Amino acid sequence: MGILEGKTILVTGVTMNTSIAYKVAEIAAAEGATVVVSNFGRALSLTQRIVKRLDPAPAVLELDVTDADHLARLPQALAEAGVERLDGVVHSVAYANPETALGGKFLTTPFEDVSQAMHVSAYSLVSLTMACKPLFAETAAVVGLTFDARISWPTYDWMGVAKAALESASRYVARYLGPEGVRCNIVAAGPIDTIAKKAIPGSTSFDDIWGGRAPLGWDSSDATATAKVVVALLSDWFAMTSGEMIHVDGGLHSTGA
Repeated sequence: MGILEGKTILVTGVTMNTSIAYKVAEIAAAEGATVVVSNFGRALSLTQRIVKRLDPAPAVLELDVTDADHLARLPQALAEAGVERLDGVVHSVAYANPETALGGKFLTTPFEDVSQAMHVSAYSLVSLTMACKPLFAETAAVVGLTFDARISWPTYDWMGVAKAALESASRYVARYLGPEGVRCNIVAAGPIDTIAKKAIPGSTSFDDIWGGRAPLGWDSSDATATAKVVVALLSDWFAMTSGEMIHVDGGLHSTGA
């Protein structure tokens, strides 16, 4: 019997089989969960194709977390997919314009691009959680993904600022929804070879950093360790953990500068 037996989980941001979200969906299903995934726009058809590799293949919803109409219709869309109750939500959504907001352009990024990064990458944790709240079970878990924003990483720029906001927003969700049985936590992963990582100019420098400093070592081609921690946080094994950020980075965060 898996640790998510009988639970229903929504996993956002599933794009390729290399994504952390895809691995979360795979492991969550293996641990007994009914999984629903989401994406939107041109990426939606890609998601629909890639999740056919999963057994069973999850339902796929169109969901743009910055679209108020999509969020308002989410409970109905989940109901049409056969979901009457949600036990967990995985926020695996982020975006910053690589032409203006990443790659060392921090001091000249226009506000409209900063605003977009904050909306997609941070505020959406709150708006997505509130959209799902009507379907939450007596207890529910929300888990987001970050790249430890306590550090000013090279080239990460405004995405780092947005992730700092995400980490803070998670703590406030934990504060305000805790009395209603909702836990909210963040997983800080090391660099994984996802589409998102490849969009960051100079992101290969992260591999050099982890290669030289992570005490446990690090395999950027394998999201399994990160996904397992996300799944564990969705389970009842972490029933009294909320407002936390757990590092899955080979121990690099503990080594200092």
